[in-house]
Amino acid sequence: MVHEAASHESENIRGKKEFGYNWVNSSRFLFYLQVLCFTAATLGGCAMLYQKRYKGKPDVEVQSSSEYTPVYK
Repeated sequence: MVHEAASHESENIRGKKEFGYNWVNSSRFLFYLQVLCFTAATLGGCAMLYQKRYKGKPDVEVQSSSEYTPVYK
């Protein structure tokens, strides 16, 4: 009888600490994990967009014959 009560008590303590048995702690963990993954993906996307940003108008030499008012030689 004593052994059975001790076994039940240790199972109860294990159930409080185990991920699958305690839905409050596991759902809290999964929520924070989801927030962390979403934040990491958002920051990663922003970093990629910043790396490949538009650097400005390039200085390109255009032939005078192909301008809006062409100049011929």
